[in-house]
Amino acid sequence: MNSSRIRIAAIVLFLGVALGAFGAHALEDLIVANDRIATWDTAVLYHLVHGVALFIIAVTAPRSRSFFFLLAGVIIFSGSLYALSLTGITKLGAITPIGGLCFLIGWFLWILSPGKQADTRS
Repeated sequence: MNSSRIRIAAIVLFLGVALGAFGAHALEDLIVANDRIATWDTAVLYHLVHGVALFIIAVTAPRSRSFFFLLAGVIIFSGSLYALSLTGITKLGAITPIGGLCFLIGWFLWILSPGKQADTRS
């Protein structure tokens, strides 16, 4: 088991929960003023779902390349949506599909190599 990947996944999940809470409370006025509540919610949803996936991969397949693509997806996809929600700079939305592509590549790699993903210690 790769403890650094587990730690990274835990950090990603911690940040997802924290950003969800900040968006609902401390940053709500700014996000509402920018008319980006749905955008923020989408960022948090994808952030948390892929954080759980990172944790599962870290535990079950610590050497999988899927981990890095999903992590990049969280950073680029959710990160660009968070930035767009806070700044109102719509051009940031042009970066978001790159993060979505990283998500797709990560999941595709997971699909292609299920035998490599399984724990073979038994």
